[in-house]
Amino acid sequence: MCGICGCGSSKLSPLKPHHHHHDDKHSHSHAQETHGERLVRVEQDILAKNDGYAEQNRQYFQQHGIFALNFVSSPGAGKTTLLVATINALKNTRPIFVIEGDQQTDLDADRIRATGVAALQINTGKACHLDAHDIGHAVQSLKVPDNSLLAIENVGNLVCPSSFDLGEAHKVVVLSVTEGDDKPLKYPDMFHAADLMIINKIDLLPYTNFDVDRCIEFAKRINPAIEVLQLSATQEHTMGAWLEWLNQH
Repeated sequence: MCGICGCGSSKLSPLKPHHHHHDDKHSHSHAQETHGERLVRVEQDILAKNDGYAEQNRQYFQQHGIFALNFVSSPGAGKTTLLVATINALKNTRPIFVIEGDQQTDLDADRIRATGVAALQINTGKACHLDAHDIGHAVQSLKVPDNSLLAIENVGNLVCPSSFDLGEAHKVVVLSVTEGDDKPLKYPDMFHAADLMIINKIDLLPYTNFDVDRCIEFAKRINPAIEVLQLSATQEHTMGAWLEWLNQH
């Protein structure tokens, strides 16, 4: 079980059984250790191991000119639709590769492949996030060439992926206007970790009570440096600022 979120993932930090050759004092200190202290130690081990893999990924990406983005959101915010629209706008200008993270199915990867771009699906099972070790293997499997755009669509979840660095250049959090405008306050770790917030489905604003200014205020309260873009991934004319952001970065 993952010590971060209890999601069932133990890939990064398998627990090893204790051997019983400790002296009495050492054994006593283990006996006094609380369950909470053990969980904290396991969490630290998992994150430290993940951070090591993430740094290897980051160095590899920098050496090969691979621009990696980690897309995070709640389920249904429109990450895949945004990626499809982005690919269709840019696929003739640069190589693009996609890593899809879902607990089950290849549905999102199939949608990406329909654009003509290579995509690799990672099914995480009970785990609610991708980890850096998975990403390193996926990049090698995809044979991502130098100077590519690598889009990583994480599992739909605003909690667990905030703690797991994948080696990406930026975390991009996608928030739909069909969600609550108070999401940045409810899930502060994710919005603190993200460099860019995309408010998606703005064409639906007339049919919701989503307050854009309030949402931006909350996000900047959590992360004053976060950038904000507004668009609808289904409407090409709203995509300009996002495509320009990609070009600039």
